[in-house]
Amino acid sequence: MGTRAVDGGARRWKAVQVGGGVAVLAGVLFALPDLHRPPPPSTALDRADIHAEYVKFPSGRDTVTAYLAYPERKDPAPAVVVIHEIFGLSDFIRQTTEQLAKDGFVAIAPDLLSRRGGTPASPDDARKLIAGLDPDTITKDLDATVAYVKRVKAARPDRLGIIGFCWGGGQSFRYATNNPSLGAFVVCYGPGPDGLADVDAAIRTYHKSYRHTVYPGVGHGFLRAREKPEVADSAWRDVIRFFRESLEP
Repeated sequence: MGTRAVDGGARRWKAVQVGGGVAVLAGVLFALPDLHRPPPPSTALDRADIHAEYVKFPSGRDTVTAYLAYPERKDPAPAVVVIHEIFGLSDFIRQTTEQLAKDGFVAIAPDLLSRRGGTPASPDDARKLIAGLDPDTITKDLDATVAYVKRVKAARPDRLGIIGFCWGGGQSFRYATNNPSLGAFVVCYGPGPDGLADVDAAIRTYHKSYRHTVYPGVGHGFLRAREKPEVADSAWRDVIRFFRESLEP
């Protein structure tokens, strides 16, 4: 495993990029121990440790559907926006959102295909719809998601991060350039911003804190596929550690 850290001054804006295989951008997605479990049949899930439900909120003249999960605790928790893969709001993303809640965060995953009728059952159909999304509209819907989660009583509005996977990883990178209120963002095997050939150089130019990690012996989406569970679990622990360092007092 190789890690490079670039420290750039005292401004609070931190990023971590997760990759697997031989290339930083070609790599990793994390999986959870029970990803084979289907989503709950109802629209709300109550457990001893977390609460999860579907929510809706306006974005311009349209409505965004999102999956919200938060820990059952007395004090407000930092919030994390989860950006889905090219497959849309999948079981994996819902279960990842729940896992973030178990790890102590208020997590919300917007369905960025809400304006197109929501994520279809077919992954191929979802890919086609996502390919036609307008970047400015994605930003508006993420802005609406951030505005909503900041109003959730369980969340700390001043402690906000974002994480994305695959297509969503690229969107996490892009959205971080559009929202200065973010305290941290994580890119899981997503591409860098268009036209940015040297991410490290750009990060240094703007005096930001950034690091990336390459996990060897696994391919793109290894967190979902879990071909090496010990590597996937290690990557997830790194993500949670990073969010705690960046978003918790």
